[in-house]
Amino acid sequence: MGGPDGGDGGDGGDVLLVADESVNTLQKFQYGQVFRAGSGQNGSSKKRHGASADNLVVMLPAGTEVWEVASEKGGKDRLLADLSKGGDTVVAAKGGRGGQGNVRYVSPQNQEPLLAEAGGVGVYRELRLELKLLADVGIIGMPNAGKSSLLTALTGAHPKVAEYPFTTLEPALGVLSRRMDAIVLVEIPGLIEGAAEGVGLGHDFLRHIERTRLLIHLVDGAEEDIPGRMRLINAELAAFDSKLAETPQIAVVNKSDLPTVSETFKGLKRELMENVSTGEVFCISAATYDGLDALADVLFRQLDVIQAEQSAEEPTGREPGQVRVLRPSARAVKPLAAREGDGFTVLHDRAVRVANASDLQLYEVQVQFHHLLGRLGVVQALVDLGVKTGDTVHIGEAELEWS
Repeated sequence: MGGPDGGDGGDGGDVLLVADESVNTLQKFQYGQVFRAGSGQNGSSKKRHGASADNLVVMLPAGTEVWEVASEKGGKDRLLADLSKGGDTVVAAKGGRGGQGNVRYVSPQNQEPLLAEAGGVGVYRELRLELKLLADVGIIGMPNAGKSSLLTALTGAHPKVAEYPFTTLEPALGVLSRRMDAIVLVEIPGLIEGAAEGVGLGHDFLRHIERTRLLIHLVDGAEEDIPGRMRLINAELAAFDSKLAETPQIAVVNKSDLPTVSETFKGLKRELMENVSTGEVFCISAATYDGLDALADVLFRQLDVIQAEQSAEEPTGREPGQVRVLRPSARAVKPLAAREGDGFTVLHDRAVRVANASDLQLYEVQVQFHHLLGRLGVVQALVDLGVKTGDTVHIGEAELEWS
């Protein structure tokens, strides 16, 4: 009686992943593994639009890498985002756009439109989350070199300490504070030959030092061939990631409380200095705290130098008057229709949505829909593919006979 008055539907919500400094683990995803944003509300009469759904925000620890799982067996996962600091955000799944009511199809030639457009389908993605610990300094070395004891002595952290190899089975964090400054240290479980290929859970361990800015290479001073043991670990770092081999290192020989270790260190000091990029070499005792103050001083000093070098390498910003131009990538050209078997399928997104929301059993609706397909270029695309009267054409959930 009053003409077409169907309102538009609301948009579906997006699923957002946001890095939060207060979140420390991915443990909650062990129990809740499906995240779905809400659907937009339907439009209604009197041109009333449906409300759009709220976005679903999922908080992740800072340092989380988000990988899109390959859809094909044997395919490679794709890195979707690296949420390395608090506030970093990525839209993991975009909600579907709201449909359009029949009022949108009013024209001087069509005062009584019978068409409407269904809402778009939201994006579905299967993701893999990988947390890489964020620390300033990584403590590396062979099993039972005293890494846990050193972390405890420097920071007061309490990782498991014992006299057998592989005591530590997961990275442990500690904080070294001094006045207004603080350093986060991560102890990496003992590395062995073949770690870069995954031997001894090497992959699980090595990935946690990719983000560190400085490494403490700790060796047991009571062991034989200290330089050889260091070269073995460095070879594993380079095999896993060439950038790790370039990370500045400080060589630290443990167990200075043993007289033989102190004597051995004097003879090896020059050779060790040549094997670490910083040239810093220490002989300490994690048990008696001997030499730890000097080591802590160098950690703060080296990190200041590294921070200054990194800041100098970063872009200084745009030149005065320079305008930032956003250049979107070219849109991929998608075919409007395709031949499938003995029939044809319409691929145009809008045409499919309209077909799904309209009663194509009615002749009047079919006439209006045919005019729409003409304006969208779908009719010409079907003609180019060789469609003829009597052929079957699939459009969304509908199956029509072409005429």
